[in-house]
Amino acid sequence: MRRYPPIADHGLVGDLQTAALVSSDGVIDWFCAPRFDSPSLFAALLDHERGGHFAVTVEGEDVTTRQLYLADTAVLVTRFLTPDGVGEVVDFMPVDRPETATDRHRLIRVLRVTRGRVRFTLECRPRFDYGRADHRLDLRPDLAHFSGPGTDAYLQSAGPLTLERDGTDARSVVELAHGERAALILTVCATGAEPPAPPTPETLETEFHATRRFWHRWLLRSTYRGRWQAMVNRSAITLKLLTYAPTGAPVAAATTGLPEQLGGARNWDYRYTWVRDASLSMQALMALGFTEEAHAFRRWLGERLRSGRTATGEPLQIMYRIDGDPHLTEETLDHLEGYRGSAPVRIGNGAAGQLQLDIYGEAVHALTTTDVPAQVAGYDEWLALTGVLDWLTTNWDRPDEGIWETRGGQQDFTYSRLMCWKAFERGIRLAHDHARPADLAGWTEARDAILHQVMDRGWSTERKAFVQHYDTDVLDASLLLMPATGFVTPRDPRWLSTLDAMEGELVSDSLVHRYDPAASPDGLRGDEGTFSLCSFLYVDALARSGRVEMARYAFDKMLTYANHVGLFAEEIGRTGEQLGNFPQAFTHLALIGAALALDEELDRAEH
Repeated sequence: MRRYPPIADHGLVGDLQTAALVSSDGVIDWFCAPRFDSPSLFAALLDHERGGHFAVTVEGEDVTTRQLYLADTAVLVTRFLTPDGVGEVVDFMPVDRPETATDRHRLIRVLRVTRGRVRFTLECRPRFDYGRADHRLDLRPDLAHFSGPGTDAYLQSAGPLTLERDGTDARSVVELAHGERAALILTVCATGAEPPAPPTPETLETEFHATRRFWHRWLLRSTYRGRWQAMVNRSAITLKLLTYAPTGAPVAAATTGLPEQLGGARNWDYRYTWVRDASLSMQALMALGFTEEAHAFRRWLGERLRSGRTATGEPLQIMYRIDGDPHLTEETLDHLEGYRGSAPVRIGNGAAGQLQLDIYGEAVHALTTTDVPAQVAGYDEWLALTGVLDWLTTNWDRPDEGIWETRGGQQDFTYSRLMCWKAFERGIRLAHDHARPADLAGWTEARDAILHQVMDRGWSTERKAFVQHYDTDVLDASLLLMPATGFVTPRDPRWLSTLDAMEGELVSDSLVHRYDPAASPDGLRGDEGTFSLCSFLYVDALARSGRVEMARYAFDKMLTYANHVGLFAEEIGRTGEQLGNFPQAFTHLALIGAALALDEELDRAEH
């Protein structure tokens, strides 16, 4: 077992309420329960010694591993190729009534041999509450009961596999021959809950096929028939896996604390719902035909507006817990060393209190985008929406922290103004089209004032480009979204000049930096890699601007940075390694958008 496998060396399994990472060695080194944002049970990815893990491995110098998903599912297969035989571990989490929140979650691991004989080694070493809490073990040959504070974990074995005690942990060694199987079922639930029923080969087989059918049936709803079917399908499944089904709220990533630079301090908790990320995720899924997910998120977002519960006093805050709780107090887990020593490890997120005005553009777009053109927000939702836009007429011109959550002070960020413009543009259009009551004069005045201000102050005559904020000449890749919002046309001379400037300064072999921290200090030490979201936004912008061959080449190169099962983290490092929290919704939603834009432009060119 490697001490710290590469971040990208993992697949993701989940049940639409939480998720686990499985390394290509067969080690579950990240799992929180009962929700994405709950304390971890396994967190070896953040501390090999203290974090805890659940490993099913094959030892030996001549062992080669391979990992893959069963096609169009979230069922993960880790293969072990040895001179004596070939073994597999099939990992999945049953999806059973996912819209009903539950504290009971199951990880099923099926061991099987497809050739010869293979000797598997099992280690189950849970560490409750991010490794801060002790636990007790009660052991039988077929059942290990781990008792932690408020949480029980039951590990059941099926087949020729006997559990043994290793302190307060469990281990086993089992040798299987061709055609033989064993299984491990980890059930996590609240203390005092009913223990799980003993597994049988029949129930395990039923659950395996039911899980596979769930994903096949879900993906059948996709309307995508373009050139990059496999990658778009995998990105859609990943966005679905990162969505908390009981509320419809997506998380930004499955993990916390994974570094944007090894040894650096940019280690944040992404297990929450950002209004921006979630809105864009739902737009991507809706573009593929997944309307139910988009409507569920609209309900969640509408409830945030109607409740008015924020920790900031603004109509919305930039992120919430998946149940809508606005309080995300940030703390540091000093007892964890961090991924490869990249401390601090943080839980919670202090950026929740920041002012980021762009979220109102994304929120308005999400609330008013529907698959039925005549259908718009209900009356109560419309009143909440108009309240936001009325508030924005007197607040859009405030300095804020911007999309990248910098901690170096507020500025007049161009992207924030751009998305405020989008909020007014969208609201005005809907009020006109559907005869809704609105302060059209006030909204129109604000919309036009923003456009004039951005063209005047957000444009640098020296750089011949739109810039990050009004007091700098620094470029910012978030502005790659300018054509997609409709603020400028893709062939506008100012936009083409901005795209040229970005290519010269932010783009490196088709990989795109967010901005230059040295030129625009963000209040954080350390550097970072290229931002994969921005790399796909670059493809989108190139395609829309008529540079289709460049766009396709950049897209094809970017796909080579996906991991072995098609997943992306947040960033790409200098030597092509993936960095940051994993997998990241931002990257996968942008991949979908880039594929759709490229398909559209290529189809147009062919006809």
